[in-house]
Amino acid sequence: MTTENYAAEAEILKLARVLDVEPARLAYLARVDADDLQAFREQVTDTLFDANIGVLQRMALAARLLPGGVLAKIAEKVFGPLLCARIAGVVDVARGVDVAKRLHPRFLAEVAAELDPRRASAIISRIPLETVLAVAAELTRKEDWITLGRFVGHLPDPTVRRALEKIDDPGLLRIAFVLDDKNRIDHVVGLLPADRLGRVLTAAGAAEDLWTPALDLLNHLSAERRGTLVPLLGGLPDGLRERAQATIK
Repeated sequence: MTTENYAAEAEILKLARVLDVEPARLAYLARVDADDLQAFREQVTDTLFDANIGVLQRMALAARLLPGGVLAKIAEKVFGPLLCARIAGVVDVARGVDVAKRLHPRFLAEVAAELDPRRASAIISRIPLETVLAVAAELTRKEDWITLGRFVGHLPDPTVRRALEKIDDPGLLRIAFVLDDKNRIDHVVGLLPADRLGRVLTAAGAAEDLWTPALDLLNHLSAERRGTLVPLLGGLPDGLRERAQATIK
């Protein structure tokens, strides 16, 4: 499997989430260029989020009149996660942060799953660390790797570092596989403790469904960082070891 195959597979997973279908229904797209799949996914997302944009903007303006605590209660009891996610793209940043930190982490995790991070990046980057960690824990419990992967590029490095401490090695592989910006993988890996990358690679050997995420991870590491993994390859299962060696070379 080539790098492009890996990228297309990851994009199909994310597109299936947007369309609310099983990834197997989109398997016929496996040979489509990954960049085209990403562009299509973003177009679909934009279409969904721009529907009724006028109504959402009026709701966001009206929200300015309510105290933050009251608005948070209304968000949880009346609006629901989908509508909150749509409004987050047009609400004032300060108001969005104020409401977000008042929401229960379980509800905020549901909002995050519906959110387009590109539209709320300014809010996401300002949410308090403890709130982010609580939401990350909830998403990890639900094994929602796609949502976690979409948010990595919108959080400051110290927050990403702390969040990754709470996620096990298989989970980290699954998150890396669905990052929106794969060019950030080497940078994100650099935020991990020195021995963590080796443990992550070793974890892939224990489950065959982690081989593709592991090989994709290797494809996006710097040559220097790949070199540090060579001594560990001998402990991998034969099939994974051969493919990892070919990737590193």
